[in-house]
Amino acid sequence: MSTRRTVRFSVFVAVLGLVATTAAAAGAGDVTPSGYGDGSLSIGQLAPQTGDLSSVAPSLTVPVMMAVDEINASGGVLGKPVTYTTGDEGNSPDVARVALEAMLEAGRVDAIMGPASSGSMLGILDDIRRAHVLDCSGSNTSAVLSTADSNGYYFRTAPPDPLQGRALAKLILADGHKKVGVLTREDSYGIGLAEPLERALTKGGARVAVDVRYDPDALSFDADVEKVAATKPDAVVVLGFDSDGSDVVRTLIAKGLVPQRFPIYATDQMRTNTFARAVDPSNPGVVAGIRGMSPAAAPIGPHNQFAAKFRATGIEPIFSAYYYDCTILTALAAEKAKSDDPAAMKRAFAANTRGREKCNTFAACQKLLRENKTIEYQGASAVFPRMNRFRASEPAAGTYEIWSFDDTGRDVVRSTDPQIRIR
Repeated sequence: MSTRRTVRFSVFVAVLGLVATTAAAAGAGDVTPSGYGDGSLSIGQLAPQTGDLSSVAPSLTVPVMMAVDEINASGGVLGKPVTYTTGDEGNSPDVARVALEAMLEAGRVDAIMGPASSGSMLGILDDIRRAHVLDCSGSNTSAVLSTADSNGYYFRTAPPDPLQGRALAKLILADGHKKVGVLTREDSYGIGLAEPLERALTKGGARVAVDVRYDPDALSFDADVEKVAATKPDAVVVLGFDSDGSDVVRTLIAKGLVPQRFPIYATDQMRTNTFARAVDPSNPGVVAGIRGMSPAAAPIGPHNQFAAKFRATGIEPIFSAYYYDCTILTALAAEKAKSDDPAAMKRAFAANTRGREKCNTFAACQKLLRENKTIEYQGASAVFPRMNRFRASEPAAGTYEIWSFDDTGRDVVRSTDPQIRIR
């Protein structure tokens, strides 16, 4: 999950009227709250209302509110309105934990949407497991979460990073590069991307000239960049966050590897609204030409009306479709389980992507479930046909869009660039 452009606060306020929110309290324990299974589905959301990602909070919360509004317009879940409340993730596991505990008091929520960042999710996963509360994030992409133990309570609709690594390799190969240097942030994020990227590059006929694992907290990246430059690659990939990635790119430019003349590739973590000026405050256009991959904001394929409705809000669609799907799938899980008890809902969640009858709205899917039919939910972020079905806790495929920095340092998606689907 990364931040992109600042969203106008006035637009956010205007959309808040979509659905009422409930208030959160404080305190929690490890015992399953007594409110579970009371027949009234309560959804909470952990979103970055403060911190580095706060500018994208509306992109994450408004789709959840839109989904709740749609659900309640169809009669709610189990015949009762769905309630919704938010808590501040703060882009910090500690802040997220405090907000989670407040929501869990006395069973105030049956399910959590978020948190936004993978780091916050990993920081509270034990709390989710102990509390027996369902959790679905639309923006967690870390490979570590694919095998993390949640006792079945954690789900995500965003495709995991290894799929992005393969999508990036496909782009690099399509651009004709045969000898690629890689600069990898030495942690689970960087390595989780580097390994599938390099396997796909090799399989596609390219050679990985060198993979330099760098310390993201280093004071200088000169030695790392020199190791890559010495191999004379025809392209370089930087697998880092915006903070350290901008330092690496600045060093590449200082060594003569300028993106206007030399191909540099990146992932969504460097697609931020601060990246260009972090590289060069006086000349943000210096990053023009860097290309990368991100989970598609509006994946081609789903025949869901959410994208058109969300465009009308004027808010950037940053992981928005994925959060909408998290909310709809959570409500459908309660309908299938005939209970808002998370222990029952978790068994029904992924099953609603594997059934026989296709449906792409909550109302249509709810009707089929009440007729005791099995459904294949066709979401805003993905469809789930046979080979691409939802795994136990995450999608088995991802759709990615190609982005690049323009002459002003702004990230753009060109209409001529195709989306790339990986499974």
